Amino acid sequence: MKKGYWMGMVDVTDPDNYPKYIEANKAAFDKYGANFLVRAGQYSNQEGPAANRHVVIEFKDYATAVACFHSPEYQAALKLRRAYATAHFAIVEGV
Repeated sequence: MKKGYWMGMVDVTDPDNYPKYIEANKAAFDKYGANFLVRAGQYSNQEGPAANRHVVIEFKDYATAVACFHSPEYQAALKLRRAYATAHFAIVEGV
């Protein structure tokens, strides 16, 4: 079974409050077995638009990745993320 991934480039616009989103998303990520492969850290932009935070999250499969996004737990956290940051985000199936 192919794994599912969340891939995000995030521009944090309110760094003082962004930790509220991180705290809130924990319930969904724990419930759906999220495994962070990339969470912020050093980067160099090679092409196209950049963001100040990059994230890659692995799930056991694509359906689980999609279910996590649409879960009530994550939707509650997403309201906070949208208040404190903007993002380019995709859910993709692995190879």
